[in-house]
Amino acid sequence: MALGARHWWGIGVSAAVLGVVVVMVLTFSSPPRTTPAPAPSSASPTTAPPSATPTAGPSTAGRGGTATASVPATAAPPPASATQAPPSSAPAKDLARQKLAAMTLGQRVGQAFMVSTPVTGADPQSTYVLESLHVGNVFMKGRSTAGVDAIASVVATAAGHGLELGVRPFVATDQEGGFVQIMQGHGFDAIPQAIEQGQLAPATLQADATRWGRQLAAAGVNVNLAPVLDTVPSPAFAPQNAPIGAFGREYGYTPGTVSSHGVAFARGMLAAGVDPTVKHFPGLGRVTGNTDVTAGVTDNVTVRNDPYVAPFRDAVDAGVPWLMVSNAYYPKIDTQDLGPFSHVVVQGMVRGDLGFNGIIVSDDICDARQVAAVPVSRRGVDFINAGGTMVLCTDQAVAPAMYQGMVDAAQADPAFARKIDAAALLVLEAKAARGMVAR
Repeated sequence: MALGARHWWGIGVSAAVLGVVVVMVLTFSSPPRTTPAPAPSSASPTTAPPSATPTAGPSTAGRGGTATASVPATAAPPPASATQAPPSSAPAKDLARQKLAAMTLGQRVGQAFMVSTPVTGADPQSTYVLESLHVGNVFMKGRSTAGVDAIASVVATAAGHGLELGVRPFVATDQEGGFVQIMQGHGFDAIPQAIEQGQLAPATLQADATRWGRQLAAAGVNVNLAPVLDTVPSPAFAPQNAPIGAFGREYGYTPGTVSSHGVAFARGMLAAGVDPTVKHFPGLGRVTGNTDVTAGVTDNVTVRNDPYVAPFRDAVDAGVPWLMVSNAYYPKIDTQDLGPFSHVVVQGMVRGDLGFNGIIVSDDICDARQVAAVPVSRRGVDFINAGGTMVLCTDQAVAPAMYQGMVDAAQADPAFARKIDAAALLVLEAKAARGMVAR
């Protein structure tokens, strides 16, 4: 009896539901009106010399927030690969923490590490480092005129080697313009020197940089180690300024010009879905030596609250996601340590004075002559201890010793291990916000 009652009750409910469905179909079956999609508006206005080691803008999130938030409202949509809406902050952070918890110590160190691979094609050493040492970020070095399609194939192969636990690598290159343009050929514009870019209206430069950024994105690059925010004091001094002025890498000769144009370049990159990296904090415009090929490069002028730091402050206020620290020595800021190993420069100025919350990457600390006196196994450790996030090594042959030094230090020192965890987590959060982390 109980089963029979339920049976007839079920038939009654089904009939009622069928009646409701019929009414809804009759009500809403008229063809929907179609509204034409608005046409995309035009882009809103918003890098190393020969033998210069790859060295290292802005979102409205401010203080180094998620890069994609800074795309101006009028900017044309970035390429399909960059238009996926990132997850909200809380889910991205949760996912990053889950991935960190699943990683070995070696994999965590790898997220705080970026190693080079030739843009003309991976060599056995770079492949070994990326795969065996779990390095989670790639720098495309050298020069190639093969064009966007051929370079994209090389980048895809390198990125595949850097995949860890469903976490894709940041793939960076140097695409400033002039002497510093690693990727060239069909599909890439010939980008003018920064000193020429500085003659453009900022709105024009931002639109140009958006186009240049889309070309990088098409090649699979998601980080550009540019723009240069170093201020060279004058045209007369420029030829003596070996790392910047001698190659026209400066936007101008006042902090105001450098700021307006550097930020415009950065905004263009962001509009294209590429993270810009402002460099070389706190500035290389006043030195004479090039830290890549010379030791003892010293800036005897710059102080902690120097006017020449203003472009970096403006970029951070605009929301740049990456910042690169110079390898020079700044005795009026820190009498003890070189820039990348200085707690005053990295933690005190970048994190404290500027309030920057994004990724702090070193300049190359593998090949640079400036840091040669520091044992390779200590360089990455000293940078992370100073407050850095990601170690850049442009010599894949030297990378294993630096990587192992970081692993050994983390195994021996719980305090350093916590710093590795914090750096890796920051990188993973940035990747999760970009949709680069698989669940």
